[in-house]
Amino acid sequence: MSTKPSKSLETFDNPMPERDYTIRIDVPEFTCLCPKTGQPDFATLNIEYVPDKKCVELKSLKLYVWSFRDEGAFHEAVTNAILDDLVKATEPRFMRLTAEFNVRGGIYTAVVAEHRMAGWEAPSPVSLP
Repeated sequence: MSTKPSKSLETFDNPMPERDYTIRIDVPEFTCLCPKTGQPDFATLNIEYVPDKKCVELKSLKLYVWSFRDEGAFHEAVTNAILDDLVKATEPRFMRLTAEFNVRGGIYTAVVAEHRMAGWEAPSPVSLP
């Protein structure tokens, strides 16, 4: 196989660092293991962020997400760990990670974690007629 899972997140320079804009990334095939049973847990990761100087490179993100496939983790812990790693790599103005886990035992779980750069405020929404 030409690629392997990796904990390394690569970045590239933000092409428009002077502008607040939102990048949205959906990862529909996230898997990790239940730390209690060893059964696979499946989730969709929704990443939204306002970059500052760096953006995450998508192939490295794919390999990073793949690296959790054989790891046991509670939903809350893995969501926050992924957010921490993404924030460390990209140092965004704002980032929100929503992890929507598939049903297990009749229960759906969604975990939402956020990071906000000190001093950054979201622009006011524009309302058009």
